[in-house]
Amino acid sequence: QAPLVESGGGSVQAGGSLRLSCAASEYTYRDSCMGWFRQAPGKEREGVAALYTGGGSIYYANSVKARFTISQDNAKNTVYLQMNDLKPEDTAMYYCAADSSLVGSLCGSYFGSFQDGSITWGQGTLVTVSS
Repeated sequence: QAPLVESGGGSVQAGGSLRLSCAASEYTYRDSCMGWFRQAPGKEREGVAALYTGGGSIYYANSVKARFTISQDNAKNTVYLQMNDLKPEDTAMYYCAADSSLVGSLCGSYFGSFQDGSITWGQGTLVTVSS
């Protein structure tokens, strides 16, 4: 089994909703900072949202607060990103990521700040929002 398997994404009009899923192996999921980065054409990859699977720490980029919600299902080793009120500027390739170095509160404070060898990446899924 691949460490991270993404699903969801697609095309939607502005104001619409999509849900991304990221299923992890048990080893990758346990006590991990899991979430999503995104990269739009011509832009740097940025952290979008993440949670610590052990509980108690969540990160949201300012640009998605109040519109995106990250959640987890421990029985399925899966993290979800519910994206509501999507905007054209949300158009990007979204990559699930699991950072083994950001434990506990470090997840909520530093997700997206480092993109190094401690991160396991998903295959990416494209989200396109039309105006």
